[in-house]
Order: sequence, then structure tokens, then C-alpha cells
Amino acid sequence: MSPHNSPPHSRSGSTLATVAVFASPDSWIESDAVAQCHQVAALDGMIHVAGMPDLHPGKGAPIGAAMTATVLYPFLVGSDIGCGIAVFPIRLKRAVPEKVAARFPDLDRTPDPDDPAWAALAGDIPAGHRDGLGTVGRGNHFVELARVDSVLDGDHADRLAVAAGDLVLIVHSGSRGLGERILRAHTEVHGAGPAPDPAGYLAAHDEAVRWGSLNRRLMAARVAHALGAEPTDPIVDECHNLVEIRDGRYLHRKGAARGDGRDVLIAGTRGTRSYLVAGHAGPDANHSVAHGAGRKMSRADALRRGRAKHTVEELRRTPVGSIVVCGDRQLLFEEAPTAYKRIERVVADLVDHGLATPVASTVPLVTYKTADRGSEPRRGRRRDRGRP
Repeated sequence: MSPHNSPPHSRSGSTLATVAVFASPDSWIESDAVAQCHQVAALDGMIHVAGMPDLHPGKGAPIGAAMTATVLYPFLVGSDIGCGIAVFPIRLKRAVPEKVAARFPDLDRTPDPDDPAWAALAGDIPAGHRDGLGTVGRGNHFVELARVDSVLDGDHADRLAVAAGDLVLIVHSGSRGLGERILRAHTEVHGAGPAPDPAGYLAAHDEAVRWGSLNRRLMAARVAHALGAEPTDPIVDECHNLVEIRDGRYLHRKGAARGDGRDVLIAGTRGTRSYLVAGHAGPDANHSVAHGAGRKMSRADALRRGRAKHTVEELRRTPVGSIVVCGDRQLLFEEAPTAYKRIERVVADLVDHGLATPVASTVPLVTYKTADRGSEPRRGRRRDRGRP
């Protein structure tokens, strides 16, 4: 199956980038998202824009896209530089969702100085940025205890030491305030324009990417200790908001994971499976794969429709029997499973276009979004949207 390709166009004698969306005709791809891909293609120096099957509109640039250019555009990566998903094996004697949910630590607050989880961090803290370290953030970020449901490719599963019935921690978060600070320093002077000093931006960017990975490791260690388990190293840790230099060009990814020989956890929703895949995407897809199910409703629409269709109790106990820990009722509705595309369709599109091989599926047991503190008022609370 071929992607939806758009040939170069000409405007005032200049050639625009090519655009390819790797989705089947019956996949949910909003026209606004495709339009954003073409807007990005019109930027100076842009060469190729690849939309993943989880493509959806973002603030000024599409989410679920990989974009190659001769020019570095910080706004295409966004504020949550280094956001990604890591998978950590965990051994528990029993995993009863209700009991596990009650033992989750408060991942909205930085761990105490004497917390044993700090031992998971080796070396310095990137950029010396301690604010928010060990916390999950808001938006679509989460920490989840999941069970490997099915093994779909035995060879890849053996390579990763993954078997049906295994328990894993899935951690989705990024660089919190650090990435926001880096983007703001650029946009306050240059807006959506290119980086005048690419090396300077990349140095700060790389610190944020490393910070995001350490943040995921620290949170996994916090949860492991709270559940009476030993922290482990991740078997997967892939960033999906970053820029890399490839063949002398800048490859920007916004909500797209590196798919060139990498293992990636493609997140479903709080009430559906997620999929571990082995990526083997080539240049047509900008060496990238999808990072999740992708939104099909805006947060405002999800809130309005969700309140009419669901109760809070229904969203805290999902159809697969898992529990969602979330004290923010608005966030529960904004992140309802119905606000997202079907993860199976997203994965099928990757397979149909030869971008990835499914390795295993996972089913959630407990998903942590934000601490449940009862009826805490929303006024004055800091919101970190944590876009993918």
C-alpha cells in the first residue's frame, strides 16, 4: 500500500517539500492536520514531510509528523523537548489493580531528598534543572503498570526478553519546564523562525532530551520502590519530540518516534492495548514511526462529549478492568479513550506500509495521570499540557 503522496508544488519559482501521509484511506486523518503538513512544507529549506497514521493537528504544526529540512525550526519540535516513552520490566508477586493503585507514589511532586529512587540516576542532572524532576506532568503523560497480553513476534520478543504475562511499567513524560524554557528563549526573539545558532539550540536541546530520559527512569524507580520491587533498566526508551542531524539535514520529529531499527512502544489509551513494535522505517517515512493512537477530538470536544456520555466512575474503571488514578476530573474527560483513534488501525497502517513489525501487545492494569486528592480546586493549579 502506498502512502498518500503530494508532489512538489511551485510558488514564485521555489519548490516546496514533498508530503506523504502513511495512512490507509479509511484511517481517521483530519484535513486540518494534512493542511498543517502542507503549511510546514512551504517553509524555507523544507525537503520532506512524513505524516504518521496518528497524525492530528497541533498548535501551529502537525503532531505525528517527521520533517526534514536544511534549516532548523525549534517550533516544529515544540516545548516538550525529549518527551518519550520508556518500558521497564517489573516483578511483582501479585498485581491486583485496586491494591496497586492505592500504593502508587505521588508523581506530581518531586521525591524527597532521601527517596531511594534517586539511586537510579547516575551522574549529573542535565542543565542542573531540578524543578519537576521525577514528576509526570499533565496532558497525555502517564505512568502505567501493564501486563504483556500477547506476543506477536517471537524472535523480537525473545531479543527483548518479553513474554506473555510479564509485567511492565510504561512511562510517558518529557522535559517538563526545561524544554519550555528552551523554546521560550527562542520564540521570544525569533518567533516561529529558524534557529540563528543551530549549534547553540542543539546543545540545550540535547540536555532536555537527556533530562527527559532520566526523568522517566526516576519515576519508574519511584513506582518500583512503592510497589516493593527492584528498579530495572528500560528495555525501550524512545523520544518522540526531538531533532537530529541526519545526512547533513535537520530531521524534526513532533509526536513521531525514531523508527530506524528501534524498538518503540506505541501507546494506546487508558482503556485499550498498547503495542511494542520493531521499527524499520526508511527515508520516505523520514525514518520514523507513530508514537501513539493520536487524538481524533480536541480537548474541548472530548470534554463536552465526554460529560454527556460518561460518568467519572466509568472513566476511572476502564472496559479492560484497569484503574485510572486521576484526581483532575476535567483531565479524565479530555483523555477519555473515545478522544483517540483506534490503536489497532494505527499499528495496521504501519505494518501495511512496511514501517514496523508488531512484537507484543500490553493491556493496562493501573494508569496514573495525576494524584487523586479529592475535590481539589482547579484555580491556580499549574497546567502542563504535555503534548506528545
